[in-house]
Amino acid sequence: MKKLFSIFTILILFFTLLSVYSVSSAATLDNVRAEVSKAKIAPGEEVNLTVSFGKDLGAYTVNATYDDAIFEYVRSEGGTANDTGDKVILTYHDTTGGTNPRTNAVITFKAKAGLTTSNPTDFSVTLSGMTNNDASETYDDITTPIIKDILVEPNYVNYTLSLDYTGVIKRDKAKEMKLTTASTMGKNYDHVRLIAEITAKPETNATAKLLATDNSGAEIDLLQSGWGEADGYAIGGKDVKQELLLRGEFNTDGKYTINIKLIDRDNSDAVIADKSFDITVGEKVAEKPTTNTKPSTDEKLPTTYPQTGMTQYVYILLAVLALLVLYFVLRNHRPAKRYKL
Repeated sequence: MKKLFSIFTILILFFTLLSVYSVSSAATLDNVRAEVSKAKIAPGEEVNLTVSFGKDLGAYTVNATYDDAIFEYVRSEGGTANDTGDKVILTYHDTTGGTNPRTNAVITFKAKAGLTTSNPTDFSVTLSGMTNNDASETYDDITTPIIKDILVEPNYVNYTLSLDYTGVIKRDKAKEMKLTTASTMGKNYDHVRLIAEITAKPETNATAKLLATDNSGAEIDLLQSGWGEADGYAIGGKDVKQELLLRGEFNTDGKYTINIKLIDRDNSDAVIADKSFDITVGEKVAEKPTTNTKPSTDEKLPTTYPQTGMTQYVYILLAVLALLVLYFVLRNHRPAKRYKL
């Protein structure tokens, strides 16, 4: 009986020591980290998620979770990958007996091309099955996810404002106008408004209105109340083109300058777009030609001169001399004698 008890006690001690050894043989990797090649990318761009182990490993499994509404898996380096749709499971085992360990693994993702809004998201990384290069040492699983934040955002194009109308604006008569807010890729805002003010006018008492009609049929003057609900309206995305029909009314002829702004209600009315427009009311008056009483220095001098009385006498004298010369020539000319044969 005592012999059996002794054997049983020895076995208990053996398995206890074996379990203690097994537990103590597992170590913790304190230098594991995850990094992304870019903290911000545009739709259609790729990003690398690199998991560094801090030492050589002969075996490991990396689990990288991602948002499949924003990213798609492209490729990996450092193991055999299995993409489940929202997670990449990358497994590696050194089959050379410890001569080809790895210090990191790289997984490449691509942001989906159709995204038109800002998308803050992250990658979540855990690890398991880690051993050193010859499998003589194992390491504790990393079950608390390593989180790496990333932003997927389009390359936004600034908003532009344009105010268009045709023909001449006449005082005290409504003029149809169109105010356009546009961008080929506009940043998304949840609450914006349009506001306007007169910054210059032809006379102190000159007034102006920019009237628009809202959905309830009420007339709104941009110069007095701005446009949009008090908390604003949404704008953003690809090929934005918002048109607001206006009726401009001006009581005085001359030039007005009107400044129009698009503001962000969620950011203390920060200005998103800003432009001033010069508007001329009334027909333009043609400038009167300037009368110059001084002779022009560019006048050409006459090429011929009027004949005077003295000039006529000179011509008569020359004619008389010509006749006298002809007379003397004829007088001295004798005809040749003729001889009979």
